[in-house]
Amino acid sequence: MTTGRQRQLTVGVGRRVDPAWQTQARGAAGAPRWGGDRMEQDRDGVVLYWRPMCTYCLKLWVKLRFARLPYRAVNIWRHPEAAAFVRSVADGNETVPTVTVAGHPLVNPLLRQLRAAVREHAPHLLA
Repeated sequence: MTTGRQRQLTVGVGRRVDPAWQTQARGAAGAPRWGGDRMEQDRDGVVLYWRPMCTYCLKLWVKLRFARLPYRAVNIWRHPEAAAFVRSVADGNETVPTVTVAGHPLVNPLLRQLRAAVREHAPHLLA
């Protein structure tokens, strides 16, 4: 039996996999990692900070997929450093979804706000 953070989908003949919106960044192989080289790469791109069971995160994730914007997802419950970052930009709260575009934070953004930030700070992602 699984609970909250351990919840998984059972697919096919008993094969268990994590839902893609919970663990994988678009275009990345496997689960996202936090730290080192990945943080350096994120300064030029879009990072979605989320947590499981957050419907607002799921809605933004779907919109990002349809908009075809490349991004990386970071689960703040699995990465304490990410949770601390979210608190630092959201007045001490773990408000998700929080998104950074080339290092510029947006707390609970609308898709149009996110696209405007990408046009301003990371236009290379729109190509």
